[in-house]
Amino acid sequence: MEALTGPAAAGQGEPEQPVRHDYEYAVLRAVPRVERGEFVNVGVLLYCRRTEYLGARTHLDQGRLLALDPVADVAGVRRALRGVEAVSAGGPQAGPAAGDSAGRRFRWLTAPRSAVLQPGPVHTGLTADPEAELRHLFDLLVL
Repeated sequence: MEALTGPAAAGQGEPEQPVRHDYEYAVLRAVPRVERGEFVNVGVLLYCRRTEYLGARTHLDQGRLLALDPVADVAGVRRALRGVEAVSAGGPQAGPAAGDSAGRRFRWLTAPRSAVLQPGPVHTGLTADPEAELRHLFDLLVL
């Protein structure tokens, strides 16, 4: 539970809202034919520096991917998404990035690249609950 500050903490006036922190997020895109530039959103990454939170949620709609390219490497995209989830989570499953901070892992995951799995532009916002914000963005932008 977030602590309140100001007049509400002293029992005066209207209760203040929970403290909100800035965050950054990027949508992950599957681009089966890079030369065409067509993509389907397959995940969201969210990083909150203040709370050292880095989260990823992914979902591959195989039908949408195959509509863009009937011979797309579905298994390869799924492997890449599992890799993103592992790096996001940190720890031993993150491989060489295991010892990196959440911020460094986010920057690595959102670096531009020409591959089947690409991050979109990084956007910002404010939230009191990074995990809930990630779920909201995922539902809004991927599902």
